[in-house]
Amino acid sequence: MTGATPGVPPSSGGAEEDFGTFPPGGVRTGMGFDAHRFADSGSDRPCALACLQWPGVGLEGDSDGDVVAHAVVDAVLSAALIGDIGSLVGVGKGSLGSGASGSDILRRCVDAVSSRGLRIESVSAVIIGNRPKVGPRRVEAQTAMSQAVGCPVSLTATTTDAMGFTGRGEGVAAMATAVVRDMR
Repeated sequence: MTGATPGVPPSSGGAEEDFGTFPPGGVRTGMGFDAHRFADSGSDRPCALACLQWPGVGLEGDSDGDVVAHAVVDAVLSAALIGDIGSLVGVGKGSLGSGASGSDILRRCVDAVSSRGLRIESVSAVIIGNRPKVGPRRVEAQTAMSQAVGCPVSLTATTTDAMGFTGRGEGVAAMATAVVRDMR
């Protein structure tokens, strides 16, 4: 096959196939990451994280800045072989994601995956930052995320022991993994 890349299956040009072929009945795992800095201390921007509103100043971003939702979207789309959050809602002030909530973007992601005959089986996410304190609202956050994604979501949190921008309290990061199954 002329011009073929070794180890990469040929594509028929569909968006979901641009990154490879999903095996019929198969299961794939994806990984996602996102990070945002906190808005200025005098800002009235609400703090959105894991599909909930939290006390304190929010995270900057074109959308609501929910790094957990964004990392989950990237993990799910990666597992489904259909790109990332930018390919789903675009980037910048004029994009579909501009002003959108994390739960709205997650629903759009679930629709994109479901329309291809795929089902999200499970999601795990970790919040990396000093604030907000997740422990007291972990179950509430897991419930909100699970409802938005349509499957069990496990949520953990950690700090970086004063290292890096999250350790200095400048922002929050999140990582996520997702398992997606082909139901065709």
